[in-house]
Amino acid sequence: MQEHPFKPIIFKNSKTLILGTFPSIKSFDNSFYYSHPKNQFWKILSLISGYPVNNKDQKIWLLKELNLALWDIVKSCNRVNSSDNNLKDITPNDIKSLLKEYPNIKEIAFTSKLAQKIYNKHFSNLEIDTFYLPSPSPAYAAMSLEDKSKIYKEKLL
Repeated sequence: MQEHPFKPIIFKNSKTLILGTFPSIKSFDNSFYYSHPKNQFWKILSLISGYPVNNKDQKIWLLKELNLALWDIVKSCNRVNSSDNNLKDITPNDIKSLLKEYPNIKEIAFTSKLAQKIYNKHFSNLEIDTFYLPSPSPAYAAMSLEDKSKIYKEKLL
């Protein structure tokens, strides 16, 4: 069983909580969210905001600047690789308590269909707007970086 290694990145002014599924093996290695070099998450945020994301401090600053919070839906699971398809024995994070602690969060965005599915299974009773953002994973190549960026900009800015 693997436990989620990171705390949420969240601020008092955060308005949108972005939920992924579970950190990739590369993210575990680098001790930070979306750390696989081919993952497009930080590149998309940089493109839509015009701000650089060359290190952890710049990434955290950018989240704060854009009123975004970042976490994952899975607290613990078993897995053999970084693919969402291989996550088993999933225990969700306590989204309800996080939202109670940070009442400024007005909406939740999902960066994977599985994150959305797990949320809907465990937290569909919560009264908060939710929406899906195209996966920034390199495995999701059906949409171009430019098209993903347009959707992120439309939904998050």
